[in-house]
Amino acid sequence: MKREELVGAGLNKDEADTLLKVVEDVFDRITLTNNGSTVAAAAAAEVWREIVARKMLHPHHSHALHQLVYNSVYSHWDSSLLGPPLYWFPSLYESYNTNLGRLMEAHGPRLLGKSYQDPITSFSTFHNFTVKNPEIYWSLVLKELSVWFREAPRRILDDTDSSIPGGTWFPGALLNISECCLLPTSYPRKMDNSLAIVWREEGADDLPVCQLTLKQLREQVMLVANALDATFAKGDVIAIDMQMTPNAVIIYLAIILSGRIVVSIADSFAAKEIATRLRISKAKGIFTQDFIVRGGRRFPLYSRVLEAAPNLAIVVPAVGESINMSIRKQDISWKDFLTRASQLTRPHEYSPVYQSGDSITHILFSSGTTGDPKAVPWTQLSPIQAAADSWAHMDIRVGDVMCWPTNLGWVVGPILLYGCFLNGATLALYNGSPLGRGFGKFVQDARVSILGTVPSLVKTWKNSHCMDGLDWTSLRVFASSGEASNVDDDLWLSSRAYYKPIIEVCGGTELAGSYLQGSLLQPQAFGAFSTPTMSSGFVILDDCGNPYPEDQACEGEVALFPLRLGATDRLLNADHEEVYFKGMPLYKGMRLRRHGDIVKRSVGGFFLVQGRADDTMNLGGIKTSSVEIERACNQADDSVLETAAVGAAPLQGGPEMLVLFVILKEGTVSDPESLRMKFSKAIQRSLNPLFKVNLVKILPEFPRTVTNKLLRRVLRDQIKQELSVRSRI
Repeated sequence: MKREELVGAGLNKDEADTLLKVVEDVFDRITLTNNGSTVAAAAAAEVWREIVARKMLHPHHSHALHQLVYNSVYSHWDSSLLGPPLYWFPSLYESYNTNLGRLMEAHGPRLLGKSYQDPITSFSTFHNFTVKNPEIYWSLVLKELSVWFREAPRRILDDTDSSIPGGTWFPGALLNISECCLLPTSYPRKMDNSLAIVWREEGADDLPVCQLTLKQLREQVMLVANALDATFAKGDVIAIDMQMTPNAVIIYLAIILSGRIVVSIADSFAAKEIATRLRISKAKGIFTQDFIVRGGRRFPLYSRVLEAAPNLAIVVPAVGESINMSIRKQDISWKDFLTRASQLTRPHEYSPVYQSGDSITHILFSSGTTGDPKAVPWTQLSPIQAAADSWAHMDIRVGDVMCWPTNLGWVVGPILLYGCFLNGATLALYNGSPLGRGFGKFVQDARVSILGTVPSLVKTWKNSHCMDGLDWTSLRVFASSGEASNVDDDLWLSSRAYYKPIIEVCGGTELAGSYLQGSLLQPQAFGAFSTPTMSSGFVILDDCGNPYPEDQACEGEVALFPLRLGATDRLLNADHEEVYFKGMPLYKGMRLRRHGDIVKRSVGGFFLVQGRADDTMNLGGIKTSSVEIERACNQADDSVLETAAVGAAPLQGGPEMLVLFVILKEGTVSDPESLRMKFSKAIQRSLNPLFKVNLVKILPEFPRTVTNKLLRRVLRDQIKQELSVRSRI
């Protein structure tokens, strides 16, 4: 890194000289020897820490400058010996003010004895304690969340029944988790005038951000709950297929407040997929929008719902107060629906329906290796796990404003909702496309302090330069989930807020949260996870199903410890025991839980998710079944005999690529590019308009076992090898 390079990338001469002097001083101060040689790489982390601490790199500097400095500082870093390079370092002073740091300072000396030192030094020890003593951990965390029991549980956890690997949590409890989101509390401090939701409509970039207080939210939820009573029976299953707007959130909370069950469906799904989810869940009706607003365009949604033919649809306007279209006679407009409650004497008051902790409140869907998606039920306890993950790892607090472009149909939707409302934070929603500058300006104007992302979104922001000139310095934490992150994209993202940490999140719908995350009490590396989630444990299995030693760098299938609050103990359309526990090994007396991720543990204890061990993949942050993709592609061209879909991780990191292997019918000819285009159109039409095929490979036959089972891992390895060869050409 030379002065002229820094000046060429955007620094003035004085700034360049100052930065180079910092580098020189740190290397002079930290000189390590190894067999008489200076190990310069070992000082790189301290150089980067100093540059970031002094804010020598600004958000307005070019990405080329950030790249130059980061890559130069770590040019001699050997990840095989040192682990991934670090970019963020916890401050001891700030650690005391984090949620988890406060908890550790208050209880660490009592729980850990003389081994407790401070939140950073003792983090791993405390995490291990929470895994071995979940009752103690959860008794403390519950006091930090806005959770109120109508009848208190007899105990936190009953794990005496060996037939229930996940244990019985909060036996005897009665509550309504929606009510917990809506009531003012002294701790965490939520008042009636606290901001519950802020939002903006796409195209209203220059207008003030809209606001809804906790009292206003509660009144709207109770109004809808009364209208639900006038329309549906208690216990009915009701679907939501909408963008994540304030109205969608209100409807979601009202369904649960009134003792009914939500089925959430992503607004991007084709009619066939909507119909499948309505059929499996036995939904009695569906809330939907007349159309979707995204990227300055309007896309029909109600018409897609009509193809799915539900019994009843309540149609909510995407813009304004009235829908601008005709609807079926059996359906109800949003305005008419609310009128059913407004006729009551007290339409904005409602008595919640209290149920046991294990009662179902929400049905989500997660694709598996079969044709139909798995129907995953969330109980009243699942939101507590989701909110606690956000509390402990993203450090969400009263006063925070959190935004994460998502949808109630994906697990991040309810995690975001409960993470805000049970922690006393403000939920920030943008009704439109998150791909452009309008979204970024909303983040600026709403003073978002925690921003959740998907890696493909970050790549788009970086490459399009659409966020240039915006002020994101109110951000103190980023979060990233759904796909593998790209180091250079994360470098760009973190630099927008003076290198604030990006908390990587990996979990599952059936877990009601994550099993791998980052932590503000540990150094962070781009695209890597630094710890199992609090109170969660796992092992990494070798090819023979044996756990690797906990301190060994390795790669294999992850197997989760079974005791986990809020995780599923049933599936609505599959055998839960067979899916998650059958054939899994015992570990320290526990039957391990199957999850399906291939995880690499690096030197230094960081984790990287390498893909799926089963037949599913993540496309654009959406867990998708290979079988569903293949079913669509097999009908796309008459020359196709059979297809095999696999996900391939790019060598430089980032979202999975969708690769289709094809066997052609005897005597037919076709070329890969024309098939790629036909396959893309087929899956966009029948599955999701956001999906695309990246590569098609025509083979004479597929690798199979002696029982004719397709060996997808062999196909993945072939693509990985081919991508590696291409990168060297």
